[in-house]
Amino acid sequence: MQDTRFLKQLILVNGLVPLALLAADGYRHQLGANPHEFATRATGILTLLFLVLSLAVTPARKALGLPWLAQLRRTLGLFGFFYGVLHLLTYVWFDKVFQMRAIVADVAKRPFILVGMTSFLLLVPLAITSTAKLVRVLGGKRWTRLHRLAYVATAGGALHFYMLVKADTRLPLTFAAVLALFLGYRVLNRFFPRHTERPRARPAAKPGAVSNP
Repeated sequence: MQDTRFLKQLILVNGLVPLALLAADGYRHQLGANPHEFATRATGILTLLFLVLSLAVTPARKALGLPWLAQLRRTLGLFGFFYGVLHLLTYVWFDKVFQMRAIVADVAKRPFILVGMTSFLLLVPLAITSTAKLVRVLGGKRWTRLHRLAYVATAGGALHFYMLVKADTRLPLTFAAVLALFLGYRVLNRFFPRHTERPRARPAAKPGAVSNP
């Protein structure tokens, strides 16, 4: 089996780079005229980016015949949840100053907030059940069915972004298009796996070993 420890560490480092840059710009007061809005928008985009990357793992794994890629999905997905928490925190802290009544009223009044909040709540059980122990407790089939909610949550996040920006919708539409591409691949793979999957690469034979005829 492929050793993915280095790749996971690489994802970990690169996943924290945007946060470090955001914190550094905030410390130097270089987040623009509305730093709170900038931080909220940046963390929201990073949430969608990592969620989309995590959903890219399964199509890439099947299309390329590289089963070890599955080991990277958890790290990418948890980064998506991590930035989702930061995105929610910037809204609750900077915009509403932790006033729960104002938050509830805002959710009821503004549909894009309701969509975003619902999408985040869908991510919570996925993050909780991401450990190997809970995978065993739930069982492979139930765990897989539960984690299909990642598509729903990501689609909701893209819709939340689209409803927010109003004018320049290119970026949220790009996220939606990529997600639709992944969903299309999964549909094709279900009915035509011979044409959409590459056979798993066999491990290289050891020197001097004799293969079976």
